[in-house]
Amino acid sequence: MLGNLPIADPKVMSEQPDYYGNERPEVAIYLPPRVSRVLEIGCGSGKFRRNVPAGAEYWGIEPNPEAAAAAAAHVDRILVGTFRELVDSLPDHHFDLVICNDVIEHMDDHDWFLERIQAKMDPARSFIVGSIPNVGYVVVLFRLLVTREWRYADSGVLDRTHLRFFTRKSLKRTFAEHGFSTEALEGIGAIRIDARTAVSFVKTAGWRLLSVLFGGDARFLQFGFRVARGRGRKSPASTGPCA
Repeated sequence: MLGNLPIADPKVMSEQPDYYGNERPEVAIYLPPRVSRVLEIGCGSGKFRRNVPAGAEYWGIEPNPEAAAAAAAHVDRILVGTFRELVDSLPDHHFDLVICNDVIEHMDDHDWFLERIQAKMDPARSFIVGSIPNVGYVVVLFRLLVTREWRYADSGVLDRTHLRFFTRKSLKRTFAEHGFSTEALEGIGAIRIDARTAVSFVKTAGWRLLSVLFGGDARFLQFGFRVARGRGRKSPASTGPCA
């Protein structure tokens, strides 16, 4: 479920059973009210399609062949590969919604993507909706600042396949640098800690203190967002570097 991943095999991105099949209702609330031509990058098995009106034309890009095969039952057209590999197979100025759920952080050049995708979006009215991990999540901060640990894992903010890391501020700035207007950018996946045991209580106190010190965003595992393509902004050329 990624736009481009040069250092890991997308065919074995995760062994978690719901990695490719989550409907993501917490992200669906950011969908615009009217869409007709949708592209989902990293569509997994296509379950997010259920959040979009049935009459919409729905394309999916997915590098995992097995997940892509499952997605074919839910989307109108499925392309197997990464966005970088398939970008020239997509129509220009066509999509009024692009979905990027847990995708941008996997890209080796997210700036290239945010420029290149605009050539595929309707210049009159179009959006990108999605989710992205929050590197300022309190658990990450606790382990870094208290335990002095920065350990990559098979999932989560420090997923070993993540190439880019964002805070709310840096994500909003990144979108703005590419001409996108942020309409919604909110924390999702708030931390839940069981404080019934002494150990959990101590951790809860420490994490709450870090949340106070580092702000409210520290409570959230991810950010959900909707950004609008700049109206009247000249589209990038239909060809570009693919290194």
